[in-house]
Amino acid sequence: MNEEKDIFDRIMSWKPLRPLWPFWEKHREVLVYLFIGGLTTLVSWAAKFLWNFAFYGGTPEPTVTQNTILSVVENAAGIAFAYPTNRKWVFRSKNPNILAEAGSFVGSRLVTMLLGWLLNLLMVNVLGISTYVATVVAAIAVIIGNYIISKLLVFRKNDKNDKEEP
Repeated sequence: MNEEKDIFDRIMSWKPLRPLWPFWEKHREVLVYLFIGGLTTLVSWAAKFLWNFAFYGGTPEPTVTQNTILSVVENAAGIAFAYPTNRKWVFRSKNPNILAEAGSFVGSRLVTMLLGWLLNLLMVNVLGISTYVATVVAAIAVIIGNYIISKLLVFRKNDKNDKEEP
């Protein structure tokens, strides 16, 4: 690949990390996705838990309405952080149609938001599991779903303006 080295490539070029370069090259996209996904999760959870403490007194068992609002807050923060970071560092998109790409990204995240919301409702409001435990379990399912949808639908490399270099 003849792409400019980004921050992740420069870090992996450090002398102590050079032995890992072949592994890095082979699995770069997934490794960066996991890192960015971890940061996105932290941003999302911080927004959710801050909202919970600010408006609902930090309840571990929010009502259905509160849970829905918390899911919207969590996902809005996550989407705002995830799109530019996924575009730039994970999938290295060069798609000139940023609005269409961003629209696809937001649409796909709304689908996984629904998944996370339903999992949270089931675990918290039906099974009586703490919202904190439910958030972790739902996040794992959502992260996997987000990667698959982003890879296959949002950031697919299929047009002449966005092909990877050989």
